[in-house]
Amino acid sequence: MYFFLFNLAMIDLGIMSVIVPKSMDMSLKNDISISYSGCVAQVFFYYFFGSLDLVVLTIMAHDRYEAICHPLQYERIMHKGACLQMIAIGYMVSLLYATIHTSGTFANTFCSNIVNQFFCDISQLLKLSCSRIYLVEVGFIVISFGMAVGCFIFITVTYSQVFATVFRIPSVHGQKKALSTCLPHLTVVSLLIFSCLFAYAKPPTGTSSHLDIAFAVVYTIIPPMLNPFIYSMRNKEIKSALWKLFNFTIICKIFF
Repeated sequence: MYFFLFNLAMIDLGIMSVIVPKSMDMSLKNDISISYSGCVAQVFFYYFFGSLDLVVLTIMAHDRYEAICHPLQYERIMHKGACLQMIAIGYMVSLLYATIHTSGTFANTFCSNIVNQFFCDISQLLKLSCSRIYLVEVGFIVISFGMAVGCFIFITVTYSQVFATVFRIPSVHGQKKALSTCLPHLTVVSLLIFSCLFAYAKPPTGTSSHLDIAFAVVYTIIPPMLNPFIYSMRNKEIKSALWKLFNFTIICKIFF
């Protein structure tokens, strides 16, 4: 579990590093331009880390399933070699995924160089296309959506089996212990799902607005930023430190 958590933390750091530093640089310098090569790199690495994030979350669901539903065989199934192999496959799939989307997007001829977003978003770039080649990338996006839905269905089915096993545990303490290893992962997955729905389930509009940028911030920055805090709340030392900080803040407000 901690091996997968390490990879998830590195992925979240990668997602933040792709978008946030450049956005801060634009804001501080009051320069909203980005080079063509920089835009290509931003699209590639954002979709690489984004797809890898979903892959690792799916693998972690399988890990929790084996740990709770087959505890006596866990060490045999989820051994070091198997974990490394799954992560390696995830990296290769994500690399292919990012390469396909980047190639499909920048094979287009663009009529304008004004992207109505705070980063190079494929959906916004396709709106600038002057050719019908953009339909190829649209097809890739549809296929990707189907794969993402498949991952979420796999996670849902896996956790339905996990919960069925947990509720058959006779000890209440045992149930709480099993659920405590699942809740952070479920919270992270739910945060990802709801942030994406929040961004993409809104009615489409013909023009971009500040609201579109706000939605983009929600699904690109907030989930990777909150993931470390969600998993850290299982650590007693971190919870104790946060509680002391909270109490210290209240005392400062009272006396000062």
